[in-house]
Amino acid sequence: MNNSAEPIMPSNHLAEFFIECQGRVEATLQNLFQTSSGNTALNKAMQYATLNGGKRIRPILAYGATLAIGSDLANADRAACAVELMHCYSLVHDDLPAMDDDDLRRGRPTVHKAFDEATAILVGDALQSLAFEVIADSEADPATSLKMVKVLATASGYEGMVAGQAFDFEAVGKPLGLEQLQAMHLLKTGALISASVELGALSAPQLQDKQLAALRRYAALIGLAYQVQDDILDVTSDTHMLGKPQGSDQQLNKPTYTSLLGIGAARKKANDLALQAIEELQSFDSAAEFLRELAQYIVQRSH
Repeated sequence: MNNSAEPIMPSNHLAEFFIECQGRVEATLQNLFQTSSGNTALNKAMQYATLNGGKRIRPILAYGATLAIGSDLANADRAACAVELMHCYSLVHDDLPAMDDDDLRRGRPTVHKAFDEATAILVGDALQSLAFEVIADSEADPATSLKMVKVLATASGYEGMVAGQAFDFEAVGKPLGLEQLQAMHLLKTGALISASVELGALSAPQLQDKQLAALRRYAALIGLAYQVQDDILDVTSDTHMLGKPQGSDQQLNKPTYTSLLGIGAARKKANDLALQAIEELQSFDSAAEFLRELAQYIVQRSH
């Protein structure tokens, strides 16, 4: 594990894949906003919340899953776009004064600071509904499109991400055990990450049930690993590197993996989860190599 102050970068192989996927999802998002005939001021705020920032890990996972099945990246464009829209909505609302009350996101003022609180609420609402519109407009057969809508709805709603956010909100200042913390993060962070992988897989016409089952197990493990690493970075990184306030979890007295386990044990847990995720891909050939590398990158990233 690299403990230096320098940012940890993906391998050249993975970095090229990042650039390609980020470019694809950025272009899809830009096209969505450019073709919109809705309110111009709201559109501007939605673009501010969505474009030109973020690692795009969730879209990259969707693309990686599509490739693992043996399908083309183009088949996953709408799935990748939808999960990023849903993720951005969650960030906008999570930053609101009634929630985490953060001033900085992706190195820029949060939406409620750059615009105002009412606009931020509307931006989140609009991004969420747009995510479902994008999925519904996919070229997949109707049965698959319906399945994809359900996957996204379950992952982002009261049985998924929103449930995790509520759990997190209620847990502030309260002691949580490791099992409770894991249950919370499987919903808050893991649900949408899992959905990203599943939606990418469902975008591949040749998907088999046994492949989907293995990818679901992989996704659950890296979703948890992602949150463990986030907790580590909240302690060990800095605001400039993170693009958001460092130490915010500590300031809000939120239970984290580092507060329960300590830094060393939290790092070990993250690495163990990544290795377990990679093991779930044993039945896949080299087409799943990006997913294997992503599992390692998720627990080695520095922001």
